[in-house]
Amino acid sequence: MNETVRRFGFPQTLVGDFQHWVVLLRPAQPTLGSLVLAAKSEATAFGDLPAEAHAELASVTKAIESALTQAVGYAKINYLMLMMVDPHVHFHVIPRYEGERGHAGISIADAGWPGQPDLGSAAKLTPEQRDALVGWLKGYFDAS
Repeated sequence: MNETVRRFGFPQTLVGDFQHWVVLLRPAQPTLGSLVLAAKSEATAFGDLPAEAHAELASVTKAIESALTQAVGYAKINYLMLMMVDPHVHFHVIPRYEGERGHAGISIADAGWPGQPDLGSAAKLTPEQRDALVGWLKGYFDAS
């Protein structure tokens, strides 16, 4: 795996694994169920990914949206390709909703709703909280 994937906590944060992509729990949660969708490639430009990775993106995003619909019942979903600090191709996937969502004793409000996501207010997870959310969300990916 590339350095960006490792910086987001792989393998401890892995919730979904595909041929060209991994889906990771985002260690800082601006909303409950926030993820990182990261290419396994060493590419640092979206256009440099192989055609197969682009093609697979359709099924990966369907799996993400199905899992997050079941898990948090989001109203909107944001895919943010920021790539400012971590250079390899990845998206921050932020499920958006009004109010709060909770699981395993963790409750997170969407502080930016209905505007832009407020990444600065993200909840930092303890290792125990991370593991609880990974196990919970992984179940939705394993079922698809």
